[in-house]
Amino acid sequence: MSEPSAPKKDDDEHHGMGPTRPLDLVLVAVIVGVTAWILVRYNYSSVPPIPSLAGIVLYVLAVTEAATGFIVRARVEGKQVGRARGQLHPLTAARVVALAKASAILGAIATGLWGGMLVFLLNQTGVSAAERDTPAAVVGLIGGVLLIVAALWLEYCCRAPDDPDDNSVNGNGHTRPGPA
Repeated sequence: MSEPSAPKKDDDEHHGMGPTRPLDLVLVAVIVGVTAWILVRYNYSSVPPIPSLAGIVLYVLAVTEAATGFIVRARVEGKQVGRARGQLHPLTAARVVALAKASAILGAIATGLWGGMLVFLLNQTGVSAAERDTPAAVVGLIGGVLLIVAALWLEYCCRAPDDPDDNSVNGNGHTRPGPA
């Protein structure tokens, strides 16, 4: 007789919504970046001039989400989550997590879009229109990265204190010391 095999890691894991994986965001950014580069390469002559502050909305979103992260974190650490007046309602926390996940994806899309455009623009030496559009692409690229960071921070702040951290549990259920 053969012995039963050890359960696979996937069998023990909860198949619900988990933390956003940075690798997924990188994949989105790369796919969008390549697509944007291709589209800009073949259609740049018909693209109107890009305003220098075209990506500024990404900064506004990033600051808003980072600030929300600090507020949520203070409430979670202070055990002020519940249905009482003045507490962070659990449904609100779930909505904030959904916002963070959506914003991380938006940030990855924006990073890819502006990054693909920037790669194209930096290869257009001597073209005055490309030189004028480059600062806008840099502003947008940085804004996309900042939005990703802020969204991941907000998502992290929504974790309950007793949630296991992906980095703190090894395969056999024992915890490892992690960053303090």
